[in-house]
Amino acid sequence: MFPIVPQNSTPRWVIIVVDLLLSSLSLAFAYAIRFDIKAQNSGLTEEWAILSKSLPIFFATKFVVFYLFKIHKGLIRHTSTEDLKRIFLASSISSLLFLVFGLVRFYAIDRYYLFPSSVLILEYLASFFFLIGMRFTVKMLYLESIKTKETAERVVIYGAGISGLITKRTIEKDIRISYNILGFLDDNPKMAGTRLEGVGIYHADKLEMLIKDEGATLVILAIQDPDKAHQKKVIETCLKYNVKIQKVPSPKSWINGEFSTKQMGKIRIEDLLGRPPIALDQQAISDQIQGKKVVVTGAAGSIGSGLVRQILNYHPSMIYLVDQAESALYDLHIDLLSINKTYPLEVVIGDIRNKDRMDRLFAFAKPDIVFHAAAYKHVPLMENNPSEAVLTNVLGTRNLVEASVANEVDKFVMISTDKAVNPTNVMGASKRIAEMVAQKANGLNRTKFVTTRFGNVLGSNGSVIPLFQKQIDQGGPLTITDERITRFFMTIPAACQRVLEAGAMGEGGEIFVFDMGESVKIIDLAKKMVSLSGLELGKDIEIKITGLRPGEKLYEELLSDEENTLPTHHPKILKAKVRSYTDDLDQEIVNLIDLFNTQDNQKIVLKMKSLVPEFVSNNSEYEQLDKK
Repeated sequence: MFPIVPQNSTPRWVIIVVDLLLSSLSLAFAYAIRFDIKAQNSGLTEEWAILSKSLPIFFATKFVVFYLFKIHKGLIRHTSTEDLKRIFLASSISSLLFLVFGLVRFYAIDRYYLFPSSVLILEYLASFFFLIGMRFTVKMLYLESIKTKETAERVVIYGAGISGLITKRTIEKDIRISYNILGFLDDNPKMAGTRLEGVGIYHADKLEMLIKDEGATLVILAIQDPDKAHQKKVIETCLKYNVKIQKVPSPKSWINGEFSTKQMGKIRIEDLLGRPPIALDQQAISDQIQGKKVVVTGAAGSIGSGLVRQILNYHPSMIYLVDQAESALYDLHIDLLSINKTYPLEVVIGDIRNKDRMDRLFAFAKPDIVFHAAAYKHVPLMENNPSEAVLTNVLGTRNLVEASVANEVDKFVMISTDKAVNPTNVMGASKRIAEMVAQKANGLNRTKFVTTRFGNVLGSNGSVIPLFQKQIDQGGPLTITDERITRFFMTIPAACQRVLEAGAMGEGGEIFVFDMGESVKIIDLAKKMVSLSGLELGKDIEIKITGLRPGEKLYEELLSDEENTLPTHHPKILKAKVRSYTDDLDQEIVNLIDLFNTQDNQKIVLKMKSLVPEFVSNNSEYEQLDKK
């Protein structure tokens, strides 16, 4: 409940009287200082005889000037800098008039000044101080009286920079919340032990102490570009002690450049799992893209749209956004135009499985580089529809490969997956065959075919994190297939960065493997998402184990047993050495694609297993084929 602001206000004449009383108090204070508060009676009598003739002019001048500058008009409980400006001008003008009137009295009347110069200066300073002080005292009393009476959150602000300071000031002036700021945390050890606007600064390592000893209940992350490792440690500590965490958004999202406590949001799981950005060879990427024509397939998807956004930063002459998902492509197009209406882009609604459509596109566009991100990727769906997996992931890739060769594309970068390594499901096997199609075509002409392989992408369409968030929003339960299951994770921007870097360094025929960091237990991920949502596991929401889905692995891999890696110039990107392919591979793939017409899942999967000997089904109806 918000307090109701009273509609009645103090009569204006009362404020005028109070201002005049404060002015007379200022004058008395100035005389007391001048006479050192112990003048003799004779001196006081003489001074009063001079002063008594000045008082009517003093009060008349103050009244007229104050009235003309309307310092009584502002609501005292809402005193602003504009009110301060008017009071400053009114006080200054009054003192200048006293000086002028004093000169007139001295030279034209009785050879006495209106006030001694020392009194004039002291009265000016005291009057300004009393008028301002009275208003701010009333304002502070009013704000305290209407502030929420809820138990105050004991707050620690992570970040003692500009953003942290703005956060502190915003919290202090927000009457709707009751926050008690315990201190700032900062990664810089040199700032530890100092103070910022009276609030102590602690090293980030002291968070646990502030929680245990000072009872911190809320941590606000106010660093715009934090060290990922330090941020992770802070979040982990908060989760350990069930301390709430909020985050200050980027200044770009502040309304009219001002931050509001309403804009503070929850920490996303990406903030906990994300790793430091990698250093890119910007020049090599720019040389590859700037002024070139680029085709991105699957442009409306998570990786495809992320690639498009990053590619546009390198100023291609034209980028063709290819996807069969009309609505998603429309949304991406509108979003990009809202950022920059001059982006050189063209939307192409088209299915990569349609060879004629792709051939005509490539013949028209004459692209210099192709980023192939279009694919069917959902394991359970492809397990039930292997013909569609072959048609999109294999035939679609072959169509693009052939169009690239025919039109002498400089480079073709294929986006693959860790599920293509020792595949246990149809989707992974279809992506492995697609890798083989691209690699086999390398060397046919000038087109260089490069493959990039990585794990799960945080927040991508259909990934586990959006699923968990939806289940949390619905009150649960969170469904996990197995307590032991682990996955590698990478953010969309990080994945796209690595794709661009690998594409720039590729000479053709490589499979680049990305450093995915440590694998994450999905059940731990679920528990952390529950905590970050402010819920208590077992009390507010449950986790349910459902059993492995058809074709699902417990653990993902980035290399098969027959592959090993070679280093590249980038420590986060390795190059896989893969086996060579037989001359009859092209015909074998044609035979696989032709099986689509049979709609016989068993025959299709059996053919896939012959092409990818390491494809061994798991928890699937196709396990029986491995025994033949």
